[in-house]
Amino acid sequence: MSVRVRGEYALFTRPENKVERVSYRVMTPSAARGILEAIYWHPQFKWAIREIHVLNPVKTFNILRNEVNSKMSPSTKEPYFSDEDRAQRNSICLRDVDYVIFADANVKEGFDDDHAKHRDQFRRRVEKGQCFHRPSLGCREFAADFGPAAGSPEPVNWSEDLGLTLWDVKYSDVKGEPFWPQFFNAQVESGVLRIPEHPIGVGN
Repeated sequence: MSVRVRGEYALFTRPENKVERVSYRVMTPSAARGILEAIYWHPQFKWAIREIHVLNPVKTFNILRNEVNSKMSPSTKEPYFSDEDRAQRNSICLRDVDYVIFADANVKEGFDDDHAKHRDQFRRRVEKGQCFHRPSLGCREFAADFGPAAGSPEPVNWSEDLGLTLWDVKYSDVKGEPFWPQFFNAQVESGVLRIPEHPIGVGN
């Protein structure tokens, strides 16, 4: 299954940067999965990203944004004033991004393996522009437009070793337990980023 996604701005934050937000040079698999889940999510399967085609040259820009330093807890009875908790942070973002995402719907154990049903439903939603919520390109304020991948231009002539890149975030099944990022060695070849089935250290 495939879908073309594009937008004016994008920010796929590198997790090693704690304060200043710096984007990867290409969409991450976890961001691609989030876009697909925004279009079509079903409890019977999980999206597995296979390839990401980069259709526009990589362009970056800097933006200075006001952000809050802490979150308001629902259990807190004291009032929270965001004006007193703001900080300016710099972000290095991407501009004019355009991708084609290729993915499989891996049916979970215990459910009927009906790939055709999910494929047809996904295609109909993409063609009609339907989604559960508006997909975004890394940040909620950077909305993504999406549509069928048919007729998309060829990937850009770009090859680069991007090194360790976020594959996904693994969460514990136990409430309150920690979560941790998983990585893979990203290599763009002629504008195509191929995603391994497993991150580093898993399934090898």
